[in-house]
Amino acid sequence: MIDIEKANFAIGRMCDLLGVSRSGFYKWAARQGGDPSERERRTEQLRVKIRRFHAESGGVNGAPRILADLREDGEVVSRKTVAKIMRAEHLAGVSPRAFVPVTTIPDQAPHNIPDLVRRDFDQGAVNKVWTSDITYLGTGEGWLYLCAVRDGHSRRVLGYAFSESLHTDVVETALRRAVIFRDGDTSGVIFHADRGCQYTSMQLALAAEKLKVRLSVGRTGVCWDNAQIESFWSTLKTEYYDRHVFDTHAEAIHGVTDWIETFYNRRRRHSALGYVSPVTFENHPATAAQNAA
Repeated sequence: MIDIEKANFAIGRMCDLLGVSRSGFYKWAARQGGDPSERERRTEQLRVKIRRFHAESGGVNGAPRILADLREDGEVVSRKTVAKIMRAEHLAGVSPRAFVPVTTIPDQAPHNIPDLVRRDFDQGAVNKVWTSDITYLGTGEGWLYLCAVRDGHSRRVLGYAFSESLHTDVVETALRRAVIFRDGDTSGVIFHADRGCQYTSMQLALAAEKLKVRLSVGRTGVCWDNAQIESFWSTLKTEYYDRHVFDTHAEAIHGVTDWIETFYNRRRRHSALGYVSPVTFENHPATAAQNAA
């Protein structure tokens, strides 16, 4: 506009009215018709990479995780710059919603199981605390239930199982799969959950004794006592499940399994782990510690 009207009005006056500095206008005018500046080329390179990394995350990663992707790719850039480019490109991350646990059915006569964790889910090493819970997945064929077992230190999902009912079998299956995944070396592991009837059942108590894991449960109705696994459900629902429609149980099982195995465990960056994935954290703890520093 300034360039068009400069024959009719003073450039200084137009700059003042439009809130543009005179130096900025003259720099812009000098670039018209010429090659882009080094800064513009740099911004364009970052823009291309940011769009690619955002797309590879399924459109869920915000500036902090995109920044980690860029730095791993060798870029030296600030979070502020990444956030600015993302805003200009209308790209945004997906924020987890507040969780509301609804699958807990208290046992009418639970045997005495203590809380061995007291919200200290990460006790400094893998196989110290495993957290578990059950969530529901709606499909065109009705409800499907998912039980997951997650390492409190690495956040890796170790075992999981699907079921069409809330029977204790789904919990026992997920636990046994986690033990097998860890090659059976799980003596003394604390298996922490809420006071749902599946977790306080005699069936699970006998299985835990045989597997040499120690049962632990939080207080009745206090979701924060199992907050770490509830956070995982929030991530699953927000970043994957709520963005898809599943006509059948088989579709949901295939989709969620793929998300856990290929994305969550291996690619999703966790702020608590120094913005690396659970698998990278377990395989390269020194790298994770350096990123967190």
